[in-house]
Amino acid sequence: MKKQIPNIVTLLNLFSGCIAVLFAVNNHFVAAAAFVALGVFFDFFDGLLARKLNVQSPLGIQLDSLADMVTSGLVPGIIMFKLLVLASDSSDLISFSSDWNSVMHWQEFQFVPIAFIGFFITMASAYRLAKFNIDEDQQSYFKGLPTPANTLLIISLPLIMEFQNNDLINAIILNSWFLVILTLVSSYLLVSPFKLFALKFKDWGFKNNAIRYIFIILCIVLLTVLQFAAIPVIILVYILLSLVNQRGIN
Repeated sequence: MKKQIPNIVTLLNLFSGCIAVLFAVNNHFVAAAAFVALGVFFDFFDGLLARKLNVQSPLGIQLDSLADMVTSGLVPGIIMFKLLVLASDSSDLISFSSDWNSVMHWQEFQFVPIAFIGFFITMASAYRLAKFNIDEDQQSYFKGLPTPANTLLIISLPLIMEFQNNDLINAIILNSWFLVILTLVSSYLLVSPFKLFALKFKDWGFKNNAIRYIFIILCIVLLTVLQFAAIPVIILVYILLSLVNQRGIN
């Protein structure tokens, strides 16, 4: 039974992701974000439990990626799809052609063609997770942006609009060009060769974990000052710190 505890936690991640999908499809982004955050919490602790209980297994690795594919792959793709649909209804300063940015109908389904670009995130996430499963090098670092980090970046957008409600920021977020460029950049980061440090502590000493402690302190400060708007900044800081630290990733 002990060896199944991490798998149960992983399945709770998947369950959270399934609920997040339902909320995201129905435009309840705050609730979707809450369940994604819960899923990311479970995703962090399943691996930790597996290591502490010494019950790591190939099954657990595969199950973890399958759960992440929903919580951190499908959900952000749906949210970006929905944001692009909303952006198509707003008055962008520079808009796409009417064919791409107009509502189309297929039987009873209404869709905006440009919005399907949002699912590039889902496809890139699937590729990244499959690649991670067969890569034996990524023990103390990640190659490319981890899917949970990318998901937090995407779900921060509706949270910023909901809770910080700044007209300028809202106009930027609901600009089709901004969303498409962000989608392409985040999709690239997911499958990029950049080495990004992992928040895995071999010990609690500062010398071997300086980059991690600095990052955590910066996260606390940024979240306190900027609230949800801090999340995109934190992702950028994470990437920059990793690039600076790339020669000596622990």
